[in-house]
Amino acid sequence: METDPAGRVDAAASSNGRQRRAEVLVVGAYYADLVFHGLSRPVLPGTEVFARGFEILPGGAYTPAMAMRRLGHDVVWSTDFGTDLFSEQVLAATRAEGLDDTAFRLHAVPVRSITASLSSRADRAMVSYQDPVVPYPLAMLLREHQAEVLILPQLHYGAAVHAALQVAHEVGTKVFMDCQDVPCTLDTPTVREILAQVDIFAPNAEEALRLTRAPTLDSAIDTLAALVDTLLVKRGGWGAIAVRDGRRCEIDAVAVDVVDTTAAGDCFNAGYLHAHLAGQPLPDCLATAVACGAAATSALGSSAAPDLTELPQWLARVPAARQV
Repeated sequence: METDPAGRVDAAASSNGRQRRAEVLVVGAYYADLVFHGLSRPVLPGTEVFARGFEILPGGAYTPAMAMRRLGHDVVWSTDFGTDLFSEQVLAATRAEGLDDTAFRLHAVPVRSITASLSSRADRAMVSYQDPVVPYPLAMLLREHQAEVLILPQLHYGAAVHAALQVAHEVGTKVFMDCQDVPCTLDTPTVREILAQVDIFAPNAEEALRLTRAPTLDSAIDTLAALVDTLLVKRGGWGAIAVRDGRRCEIDAVAVDVVDTTAAGDCFNAGYLHAHLAGQPLPDCLATAVACGAAATSALGSSAAPDLTELPQWLARVPAARQV
């Protein structure tokens, strides 16, 4: 592997110039999730709340990469690690899961990506920090790996992203994009144009409302469904909604003793893609998404993301889909 003077490994050089074809390409930063769980009440400014438990768990883009790997898929994850203890801990977790390290970049300086998750039974609040890293160009990754599907764990926008997603469609890569708490709306330059290039978009209900500035969730869904091929809206304890080709289906949430919701959204995404790649119809894809999201809430972080042997028992608990 070639290293520049700053100690960065060139991901393209590490593959010895060979073009690699992957089923799934995940692009995004790792995070070490500092999970404070079992909070008895919300944390407000000027107050102190003691958690009943604490763990440091791998998160960020690790979660969809790991979740897809557990479901039997060939996954390449492009991310950056450094010399810090958080990088070391997540790297150890990736090796334990057997994740492909072809697209990892290893830096000779700390690359800290940290999220403090304050988790109650109902929801969680998060505070994050990330050391700045110049990302490997998305367009180059797409040309190098030519994956069947690209997973972007958050909404990205800007001219470079718009150009990269054009490359995705040139090489036949479907684009799956989550939203996350990104400070933009449909009026932000390039956001509408980028969503028009996204094949599957998966915000939660609050993100859909904020992104569209719509007065109701139904109107937000109508607006976003007109932009993307497939829209998934995660509603936490109220289930999920999927819209494709004018068809809308809904599934209620699985009844589960919630421990932590930190990784539920990413595991939901992995479940949907697992069924989608198998060519299943929309209601079955949504059911698999709901099953995987529910499974993730039954333990801390992403530790309970189901594998292929565990998935059927979770699917059996999913309520029937409703066509709307």
